Amino acid sequence: MCAGAITEALRKRSVDVPAAQQDGTARLGDPELLDRAMALGRVLFSQDADLLREATRRQRSGAQFFGVVYAHQLKVTDRECIEDLEALAKIYEPSDMANRVVYLPL
Repeated sequence: MCAGAITEALRKRSVDVPAAQQDGTARLGDPELLDRAMALGRVLFSQDADLLREATRRQRSGAQFFGVVYAHQLKVTDRECIEDLEALAKIYEPSDMANRVVYLPL
């Protein structure tokens, strides 16, 4: 759920990045997308404020999700996203991100 340039740059840096557009889940609603990420053990990166709201709702209600990294489109550059996402991927195990929302830039 981000610019293709970010996805490609992360892959070039050996970060395992599936894309919703590639596995046919780009059209899922936010609750279903978070459920799918949970089932796959994947943290979501998004610049979609609606997904952020759903993650926040789940945090408040105690509903499980696997983690969201959020970047406001006007407050972070693609380069910052790439560098911060690479750092997160190398520092944390996906399970460390469970039920958390991380905001970029770090």
